Amino acid sequence: MSMFSRLFDAIGETASTAFSGVVEAVRTVFAGDPETRRKVAFSVAVIALSAKMAKADGIVAPEEVEAFQEIFAVPQEEAANVARLYNLAKQDVAGYEAYAHRVAGMCGSGKENCAMLEDVLDGLFHIAKADGLVHEKELEFIANVADIFRVDEVHFERILARHVHPDGINPYAVLGVPDTTPFEEVKKRYRMLAAESHPDRLRARGVPEEFLTIANDRMAALNDAFAAIEKARAAA
Repeated sequence: MSMFSRLFDAIGETASTAFSGVVEAVRTVFAGDPETRRKVAFSVAVIALSAKMAKADGIVAPEEVEAFQEIFAVPQEEAANVARLYNLAKQDVAGYEAYAHRVAGMCGSGKENCAMLEDVLDGLFHIAKADGLVHEKELEFIANVADIFRVDEVHFERILARHVHPDGINPYAVLGVPDTTPFEEVKKRYRMLAAESHPDRLRARGVPEEFLTIANDRMAALNDAFAAIEKARAAA
């Protein structure tokens, strides 16, 4: 039985009136399997918040579920359950703020700039970009979620720089360093971020294999940023 099937068997009809039932079920159904619990928690977070984001900008369409499946390569056997979760979250009367607070609690640490929650924000940006750009309402939504997640402004600006760059990519913003930073410090920063963003590190945080597009795209952004800075410094 797939992990989402197990989840739905456990919650029964409780999720038909409140999506919060799904969140609580994640904690209990997989209590004896922490690795699966992390994967389900992450998946539920991205699915549900992307549904809320779609509703926030006033455009709710079946294509958004398809975009989610295309971006994150949801296995065929999970597709129906993913769509069901998406629709449950979309129809839930609770505001996204209440749900974002619940998702924030999944991190467990309660500290600022939780790595797992940064992964969730990256997932939301990927969904938002599915139609080619991040709309203003979507950006506002993600920024508000980041605030609830206790992701500070500096951290958020670095995440934002990876995904939204109307005036061209700023490699220093992607790495989160001033453009006056000595090259050796830039290199140290790049190596630290690359280590944190390695697919193995995301797996350890509970990011499912199907979602590792997040890790690959983040690594590509970091590599491109460092290469651009290195080339510019060498030419100076």
